[in-house]
Amino acid sequence: MYKISEKIYTEGDNTIIKHTFDGNGMIQDAAYAREVAPHQFGNDKIHLGNVDLGMLTIWLKEAGVEWTDTEGMQEVIKRKLLDGEFSKLRGDWKGKW
Repeated sequence: MYKISEKIYTEGDNTIIKHTFDGNGMIQDAAYAREVAPHQFGNDKIHLGNVDLGMLTIWLKEAGVEWTDTEGMQEVIKRKLLDGEFSKLRGDWKGKW
C-alpha cells in the first residue's frame, strides 16, 4: 500500500492522525497471481490472497487480535478475504477453508 495523504487534527483533548493509503498495488498483485501463478505451493501451502502488512495491521487492530495470536490472525484473514469487500485480494483457489 502506498500512503497518499496524512492529516493531523484535534478533537477536544485528542490529537488524530489520519493516514490514507492506495491499495491498488495489492489488487494488481492479486490479479497477476490469479492469472499467472499457480495457487499451490507444495503439499500444504496454498496462495489464498495478497494482503499488505499495513492492511493486516489494521485488520488485527480492528479485531483486537495480537500478532502473537496465530489462530486469531488466521481467523481474521479468513473472515476478511471471504468478505465481498476484499474479494479482489483473493487468489483463484476454490477449495474449502
